[in-house]
Amino acid sequence: MRRYLLDSGIVSDWIDRRHSVDRRVAEALRRGDRIGIGTPVIGELWGGVEFSSTSERNRANLARAVSRVTRWVFDEQAAREYGRLYADLRRRGRIIPQIDLQIAAIALSLGNCTVVTKDSDFQAIPGLDVEDWSKP
Repeated sequence: MRRYLLDSGIVSDWIDRRHSVDRRVAEALRRGDRIGIGTPVIGELWGGVEFSSTSERNRANLARAVSRVTRWVFDEQAAREYGRLYADLRRRGRIIPQIDLQIAAIALSLGNCTVVTKDSDFQAIPGLDVEDWSKP
């Protein structure tokens, strides 16, 4: 069993059935893998929903999607991992968005968890497994 933590762009592709992400999610679930969304991603997605012109429909779609997967929280262990990553990247002169650091910290704190994203910033994080399911 593998664990996959979905970034917001991938979740949006999954919900809107773009780039075959919905197929990849279904295949992973059929294999018995765990698919999850971190609480920072959920917040980012709710922000997008509330800002959209079709927020009522999007609220229902997001709530349905989030209910189908595991929700991994930014807890004390993830916070410690975040601090380690922040200091390491800063020493190397590499600054990435705070929310991406939180997502990476959740994945690393879980162990054996791959971040599924379209964002290249995650490649800068040592030891983090990253995949892009929006590409064939």
